[in-house]
Amino acid sequence: MEELCDYVNNNWESTTPLHLAAYTMWRMNWIHPFADGNGRTARAVSYLTLCMKMSSRIPGSPTIPDLISENKQPYYDALEAADDRWAAEHKVDLSALEKMLGDLLAAQLVSALEQASGSHIG
Repeated sequence: MEELCDYVNNNWESTTPLHLAAYTMWRMNWIHPFADGNGRTARAVSYLTLCMKMSSRIPGSPTIPDLISENKQPYYDALEAADDRWAAEHKVDLSALEKMLGDLLAAQLVSALEQASGSHIG
């Protein structure tokens, strides 16, 4: 947990919101600080990190954590890709997680536009 907090604090100014959210999600799942609910907690803390870094409550519903819950396989695949890179090279490569979160952020924002306009876009 200390390494997770140190990484986020040390990289807060120099990295993107999606990177910090992806790192938080990956490490929370990797550390397993809870007896039950690691995935839900990791998704919630990751989303909180994203909102905090963006200085905003992100509009739209369903939210990123809800969208992940609706289809967990891309989430599992992205976590596994990050784990595989870490195991093979001890390198933090969150590109799959960042892409997944970016796609879900776009879906959440489209839902906000649909709600605002009263029309279905996607």
